[in-house]
Amino acid sequence: MGAAIAGLVAVSAAQASVVVLNFAGLNGDAQEHPLTYYDGGSGSLGSGPGPNYGIVFGTDALACSGQPGGNCNSSAIPGGPGANLLFFLTGPGDMMNVPAGFDTGFSFFYSAINNPGNVDVWSGLDATGSLLATINLPVTPSTPGSNGCYPSGSFCPYMAAGASFAGTALSVNFSGTANQIAFADITLGSANAGGTTVPEPATLALLGIGLAGLGFSRRRKLS
Repeated sequence: MGAAIAGLVAVSAAQASVVVLNFAGLNGDAQEHPLTYYDGGSGSLGSGPGPNYGIVFGTDALACSGQPGGNCNSSAIPGGPGANLLFFLTGPGDMMNVPAGFDTGFSFFYSAINNPGNVDVWSGLDATGSLLATINLPVTPSTPGSNGCYPSGSFCPYMAAGASFAGTALSVNFSGTANQIAFADITLGSANAGGTTVPEPATLALLGIGLAGLGFSRRRKLS
């Protein structure tokens, strides 16, 4: 799977403000690890310092740019000009820690054309404590050349997913098959991806899910 922040709304995640991460400040062309970029630090290739939102990503997380011109098998990435997708290339998933905590909801856009996945929201750091929410990620359609999707970007279009929860979350675990799920506009403090006002269900009932594999190899990967 593929920087100042565009479309970032908000200030304090701990006070239920909405924070949208579009990864535009990172070098998606070189698949940079976000690491401490959203903790006022830098990505693995030196991009930064990023905004200090107290958010740290695990070492498996990568930012990647899509088509046209990018190096990931994706296009029409939500988040505005310069936005990158987030994915994990190795391991069973990736961890996002938010020591200051956030509440109300968690959401994002995603594309998973071959394999499903899930995202778990936890009350403790590193996926410990109480499980506050599970967001199931069914396989999504792949329709290059339509819906604003660039013809060579198979991981497109993106679908919204999110959940509301009670309590304070300190970590989120993104799980699924490595190199098979693209995430975008990761949103803290709202169950609506990108901070939109239209509610999205925690588990998506996708129409036309049979389109997921039509005309495309089940082995398609993001990078």
